[in-house]
Amino acid sequence: MNHLTTDLIEALAQKQDIEEVFRQHLETAINQLLKHELTVFLDYEPYDREGFHSGNSRNGYYDRTFKTEYGELHLRIPRDRNGQFQQQTIAPYKRSNDTLEQFVIHLYEKGITTNEIADLIERMYGHHYSKQTVSNLTQLVSEDVKAFHERKLEERYVCIYLDATHIPIRRQTVEKEAVYIAIGITEEGNKEVLDFTIAPTESSHVWEELIQGLRERGVENVLLFISDGLPGMTDSIHRVYPKAKHQVCCVHVARNISSKVRVKDRAAILDDFKAVYQAKDREEALEALEQMQSKWEKSYPRVIESVMNNERILTFYDFPASIRRSIYSTNLIEAFNKEIKRYVKRKEQFPNEESLERFLVTRFLDYNHKFGMRCHRGFEKAKSELIQMFEALED
Repeated sequence: MNHLTTDLIEALAQKQDIEEVFRQHLETAINQLLKHELTVFLDYEPYDREGFHSGNSRNGYYDRTFKTEYGELHLRIPRDRNGQFQQQTIAPYKRSNDTLEQFVIHLYEKGITTNEIADLIERMYGHHYSKQTVSNLTQLVSEDVKAFHERKLEERYVCIYLDATHIPIRRQTVEKEAVYIAIGITEEGNKEVLDFTIAPTESSHVWEELIQGLRERGVENVLLFISDGLPGMTDSIHRVYPKAKHQVCCVHVARNISSKVRVKDRAAILDDFKAVYQAKDREEALEALEQMQSKWEKSYPRVIESVMNNERILTFYDFPASIRRSIYSTNLIEAFNKEIKRYVKRKEQFPNEESLERFLVTRFLDYNHKFGMRCHRGFEKAKSELIQMFEALED
């Protein structure tokens, strides 16, 4: 017998208001969800030593009321010291609840498992909603998945970031699989997740299929693709968009250099390489590259040879200076993937591919809604030059 059932029996025996019992349990449950949401955001438990000197910490609460059919809830919204945390359990400006079905779907979209939702509903309603009922409700999100994959895309994108992140999924056994994600920026500077696909491992052939899918959905021209150094990527891109340019992530190149030199030399050689991709123009970058070669070629000939032979390192210098900081690496999409991992971490695994897709699309739709009308830094200043680059590409 759970606490809700015990409290209900006691309230009935004493002829008390049972709606107040429901209200108290709902208030407790939502406050617990809010606390846990901040824990997931900070990535450490309260009083955990991992939080010391982490750069952010808990910073008390602020009070808020929320009206439901059982009465007014008194919620304590947790805060972080940096002011970056934005809770998603309750809509920021909403003062009353949706239907129970919408509440269930909302919790599911935010990463709460169907088992956890069913347990929460059981605390509120006894056995009113079974786990199967909750699962059936979350199937409604599948319609969003289909629409996401089929929606029409813009004709032109300045750049498209390609990166895969690995998430545990069950196919008889549980293993991490690659989630391929593409994020594009238009000439207006608006960002959006364009598409995604799931495969057991990362391959340039799967990337080519995804890129071909973008063309079939209306993307006619792309100035630049940005990815890590996966072999075969340039050829895969050019088979679909032969005029597009390809930038290999300089941060990935730096990591590769770091892994192949002695610890005592890492800081110095990475500083020299940083001078290459942080130069004011291509000419200065080439000078820095030559200096790096003359300084380190005798000590690390293979490392320097791989850098000198990589024709895709300096591609970003062909673009306006105001956007170069955004396009010399895949940092933009890697930061987004890191946020996805935060939500995924508490789920441990997904029972099937469909459940993973439903979860991902809710995250992607939130991202597109948030950044679809914002201009990414530097793109407004570069707009006229970028339009000229598209016109030259289309001639």
